[in-house]
Amino acid sequence: MRLIARLLLAAVALLAAAARGEATLPPDRIAALARGINITNWFRYPARADEAGLRFYLDDAAIAELRRAGFTFVRLPVQPELLDAVPARLGVLLQAIARLQRAGLAVVVEPHPASWHLEQSEADRGRLLAFWHRVAPALRSLEPRLTYPEILNEPVFQEAPGEWEALQVEALAAIRAALPQATVVLTGADWGGVDGLAALHPVVDPNVIYSFHFYEPAELTSLAAYRPGLDRAALSRMPFPMAPAACHAAADSTSEAATHDLIAYVCSLQWDAQRVDLRIDRAAAWGRENHAAVLLGEFGAARALNATARLAWLAAVRRACEQRGIGWALWGYDDTMGFGIDPRARPRAVLDQATLSALGLGGGH
Repeated sequence: MRLIARLLLAAVALLAAAARGEATLPPDRIAALARGINITNWFRYPARADEAGLRFYLDDAAIAELRRAGFTFVRLPVQPELLDAVPARLGVLLQAIARLQRAGLAVVVEPHPASWHLEQSEADRGRLLAFWHRVAPALRSLEPRLTYPEILNEPVFQEAPGEWEALQVEALAAIRAALPQATVVLTGADWGGVDGLAALHPVVDPNVIYSFHFYEPAELTSLAAYRPGLDRAALSRMPFPMAPAACHAAADSTSEAATHDLIAYVCSLQWDAQRVDLRIDRAAAWGRENHAAVLLGEFGAARALNATARLAWLAAVRRACEQRGIGWALWGYDDTMGFGIDPRARPRAVLDQATLSALGLGGGH
């Protein structure tokens, strides 16, 4: 009778937690998503999309290097158009995930479309659901403890976040029908940023984790890549923390008026580790208020940014997350916002020690 009573109490507690949206994730699920790296071009814009090119994009030595460096998971963007063009590529994707998992790495799998416009296109919303109706059952052969489906990369829906929430719930149902044990990664609208997360209503499913992305301020981290025609060399001289003297020097190093004014404006915001803390804490506070686990799924800074500012910004974001118990994933292994490694180059570059140190990780080779 005592055992039955305990089971009944546990069931009631689980139902209550689900009703409140509380995270009841096993500790090992959260631990698996502690320190991550995005492999940005394995199944997204690959240089070679044939079977051999996809199968051997990252060799076993490179995967082992990631594990030795201290990474616990890989986030794997998947371009749905690649799978649509050649259905057999789904098998190659599963083999790639299995190789990463054999090395002890958890894997987040997320659709990263190149041509969808979900905000305007009902057909594209159907394509998202079709992706998961196809891919989720295929993931059943993998270890649930190491396999994390993510609904979608950076949904926009700035004018209609409720439409995104409804679509996300529908996609979650498709995944959950095939993968009842999986921890699913959800995200907010507005490009999946901090503000999108803060406006999101949590779902009634305890086995989920909520992701956000962080590249603030974009004028520093991406050298204002969103705006053509600026003086990138001057932008690359911006400091972090934004000390006045260094800011003035960066602004005065260009004769291009728009660049000068942009640097002056961004520097007036006085970005430093404390300001980063405040932004990350907004995501952490949302998690606390909603009893939800939170993950920083992407962050990074252009390698063209001066090394002092870049490494200080990476370290500030990483520390802000770790102090709040938030896992993180750098974008990315093969992207200039991260390590910038071309896995096909011979000899292949090894992980940059200065970047690893900023991430609080050990030697990569």
